[in-house]
Amino acid sequence: MKDQELENGTAKGPSPTSSSPSLPPATDENVTTPGVCHPATEVEGAAGNSVTVCDVSEELSRQLEDILSTYCVDDKQEGAGDSEETDKGAQETPKNGDTELVVQEVNGEKEEMRVLEDSRTINETEKDQKRMQDKKKAKGLGKEITLLMQTLNTLSTPEEKLTALCKKYAELLEEHRTSQKQMRILQKKQTQLIQEKDLLRNEHSKAILARSKLESLCRELQRHNRTLKEEGVQRAREEEEKRKEVTSHFQVTLNDIQSQMEQHNERNAKLRQENVELADRLKKLIEQYELREEHIDKVFKHKDLQQQLVDAKLQQAQEMLKEVEERHQREKEFLLKEAVESQRMCELMKQQETHLKQQLALYTEKFEEFQNTLSKSNEVFTTFKQEMEKMTKKIKKLEKETTMYRSRWESSNKALLVMAEEKTLRDKEQEALQAKIQKLEKLCRALQTERNDLNKKVQDLCKSLEATPGQHVTQEESSSCIGLPLGENAELSNSGACGQQNAPSSPVLPSTAAE
Repeated sequence: MKDQELENGTAKGPSPTSSSPSLPPATDENVTTPGVCHPATEVEGAAGNSVTVCDVSEELSRQLEDILSTYCVDDKQEGAGDSEETDKGAQETPKNGDTELVVQEVNGEKEEMRVLEDSRTINETEKDQKRMQDKKKAKGLGKEITLLMQTLNTLSTPEEKLTALCKKYAELLEEHRTSQKQMRILQKKQTQLIQEKDLLRNEHSKAILARSKLESLCRELQRHNRTLKEEGVQRAREEEEKRKEVTSHFQVTLNDIQSQMEQHNERNAKLRQENVELADRLKKLIEQYELREEHIDKVFKHKDLQQQLVDAKLQQAQEMLKEVEERHQREKEFLLKEAVESQRMCELMKQQETHLKQQLALYTEKFEEFQNTLSKSNEVFTTFKQEMEKMTKKIKKLEKETTMYRSRWESSNKALLVMAEEKTLRDKEQEALQAKIQKLEKLCRALQTERNDLNKKVQDLCKSLEATPGQHVTQEESSSCIGLPLGENAELSNSGACGQQNAPSSPVLPSTAAE
């Protein structure tokens, strides 16, 4: 096991030194690593700088991993060896010292000197402690001897003195045995402490090596950070210059856009004036429409007064109504077709408008991309400007077309509303005429029933006159009896014929018949 530990120690030694050639020494600040480029050679672009930065960071991380892996492996192997060394006792301490020497030889001359100085100081402290203990023991023995002599002097006979000495000797033997036991226990503890001390020395030496390597890595990182700061300052200057150029170009484009916005504002002002004029015209049309409604109300009142004449011309009105309905149906179908066509045109215009908006959004995106690439190409800017002018012309044309189609759609809507109002008025007239027809039919039926009742009464009277005996009815009386119903029938027929002309007198007839 000891030979294996020595072999492990010799194997561990070169491992940190194998990675050390890639690390620069602490004193040589001018030497650079393979991944780091010297500032004099930094003439390439940002891509090359980023590659070198990545190489340096990767190399430093690799070196840290090597250091950690080597020292972690050493600690694990030493922990496995310590569990075996504790069982062997104090005889193996010098061989542990040999392993320390091997590790120290590998780690360097400086660390050997430090370890030797530490061992010397520890030995001197141990010698001083032993001297102090010897002095204390001598003092304690002198005191005990004086106490024994005093106790022996108190005794008279030599036998008593021998018994006292025997007792004292037995006590001292017991104390000696207990002290030997304690000494053995303390020796075991001492061996354990020595082993722990050796382990701590090894760990201390390894920590010193790791610290030296980490210091070298920190120096490299500082150098690398300085180079990165210089590169960052240069890049910041270049980006500041680029930003100034971009802002100047952007200001020029903003001025162009402001001029275009002013032109659009003037155009919008003109359109507002036109809208105000159209609103005035609409107000005038509304006033005319109100006057027309008042006139129509007056006409309706006049028609209510002329219901008698309308009753006489009911049949003609029905025929006229049929013709009007047919004509109205034709006009309605025609207007519906026009409305459908206008709606279809409106939908087409909306689709065109959405398509144009999408094109505008696409061109705005292109314009933003063009702003980003302004610093690289001026030719693209000119071509894009020409395309924008073409698109503005197209947009103007399309706006004119939309206004034209919108005006047509509004006119068709107005015509449709007018026709709908006329239809409602004619429907109302038709309903009124139908109500009048129903009233006339009821009156005619009432008159017919009255006429039939009167005919029956006349016939009954004639029969009663013929049936009475002893009375001589003259021809004049019979003719008068027969003439009454004929006259009444004639009057009734005349009234039925003239009822259409004299409509107000027709409601009175049922009351007379009932009387």
